[in-house]
Amino acid sequence: MKRFILPIVVMMLSAPAMAVTLKIATATPNGSQWMKDMRAGAAEIKQRTEGRVVIKYYGGGVKGDDAKVLGQIRIRQLQGGAFTPSALAARYSDLNLYGMPLVFDSEEEVAFVRSRMDARIQQGLEEAGFVNFGFATSGFASVMSSTPVRTLADLKGKRVWVPEGDTISYASMKAMSLNPVTLPLTDVLTGLQTGLIDIVAIPPIVALLLQWHTKIKYVTELPLVYTYGFMAIDKKVFEKISADDQAIVRDVMTTMYQNFDKVNLIDNQQAFDALVRAGIEPTEFDKEEFVKVRELLLVSNLKLGADGAFTLEFYEEMLRYIDEYRSEQVAATE
Repeated sequence: MKRFILPIVVMMLSAPAMAVTLKIATATPNGSQWMKDMRAGAAEIKQRTEGRVVIKYYGGGVKGDDAKVLGQIRIRQLQGGAFTPSALAARYSDLNLYGMPLVFDSEEEVAFVRSRMDARIQQGLEEAGFVNFGFATSGFASVMSSTPVRTLADLKGKRVWVPEGDTISYASMKAMSLNPVTLPLTDVLTGLQTGLIDIVAIPPIVALLLQWHTKIKYVTELPLVYTYGFMAIDKKVFEKISADDQAIVRDVMTTMYQNFDKVNLIDNQQAFDALVRAGIEPTEFDKEEFVKVRELLLVSNLKLGADGAFTLEFYEEMLRYIDEYRSEQVAATE
């Protein structure tokens, strides 16, 4: 009997590791540069792991909205997805912090804060059960509308799109006397076509990518909400990958998201210019009205933190970093 057992053990030890396939859903359209880069990253991972890790992307939102994607992750039909913060905020509420409305003035200000907070937010997401590889901004959301938006009065009573599960945006829109309409990302274009919604707040690059710009007439550029996205993979599945192969996946994916984070800012400004060339009229928000709106929203933000929408102490730490950056900028000009 022993002479049969030994060859079997040797075969088991010498057999190649079983491949792990990560099926990942994203709203990114097939054929877009983002998707080309993601597929190139998947090919590199497959090559460097000698086929032990295979990534298959489902683009264009074919797997449904965030709730459906998360449901499929739970039952292991998918292993991950590309998300915006609101999708996973119920699992880790501090994903909301960077997207608090009107807290930032500029991309440089955000970069200063992120250099001090990104690692902790990533760690918090992993502790909530999702491996991620960094955050990629899409820039600030611009207000896009069917009528000009220059003052608080121009917003009053208008129907504004709010992503499903985004309690922060919902409360913020209510604070500005808007009527928030909750829709999945996949239904927004139809909502604009039918008049169900009058306003969307989205980065220009995303509006172009999803063709929403074809249904709006005006764009108001102001630092309303800082937007970003990330990939999240079920941690239990990821841990089935060998340590060496995990390191390869992290290396490739982190580099990819760092690149997205850089080029998206350039692309977003170019997208704004493209909207104007396409005939969409740019408008400016009144400076005095801007101060009023910011005061309203900062009060709303504090209330949300007190109600547990995010860690209030972490939010206040973020505000201190913002004050530090602004003080440094003032000192540099004196």
